[in-house]
Amino acid sequence: MSEKIIANGRVTVGGKVVTDPARDVSEVDDVRVDGSPVGVEATEVWAVNKPAGVVSTAKEPGERPAVVELVDSGARLYPVGRLDADSTGLLLLTNDGALANRLTHPRYGVAKTYLARLGKPPTDRDLSRLRDGVDLEDGRTGPAQVDRVGRQEIEIVLREGRNRQVRRMVEAIGNRVVSLRRIRFGSLALGRLAKGGARRLDEKEIARLWKDAEP
Repeated sequence: MSEKIIANGRVTVGGKVVTDPARDVSEVDDVRVDGSPVGVEATEVWAVNKPAGVVSTAKEPGERPAVVELVDSGARLYPVGRLDADSTGLLLLTNDGALANRLTHPRYGVAKTYLARLGKPPTDRDLSRLRDGVDLEDGRTGPAQVDRVGRQEIEIVLREGRNRQVRRMVEAIGNRVVSLRRIRFGSLALGRLAKGGARRLDEKEIARLWKDAEP
């Protein structure tokens, strides 16, 4: 929609018509649509405890609910990374593209912590293989921190963000994930946030996330 508005010559920057949707603007530029000034949307970051069955998208064309529907905000929020529909736990939503890029870019290796219940008890060798890295169809995984926290439960910390990575790693050692919950993203813990609940992060929490993603 915004690209069509720009292409129709309805947008001006500094009094000049702009037809290039990739044109950079700053907070001090006078941006107008049909002559009316456009304000800069304040940035927001939210933590959500995603239930199973909810998809990690801004919009869902099917019948399943989208995670943005759990947040009471008028901002145009997008998920920071993904959790597959069957997984639960901590997911961040924001309209700050720069922060989202930092938190998900492989260069910065922001840690994400998961609790996984497996189909059968893993052996010590299984855990060692997960720690050292396993071969997947898209390449070998990097080193991971893996701890046994129950007979069939492990805690795993990844600094990569591949699609369904924990599930595929566990399958590579001949096991399967029965349930998967993300409990921490960088310095931010899920804590006691209720399932399906959401809360807006304060400035200190956001500053810590930026620090998590320092080069």
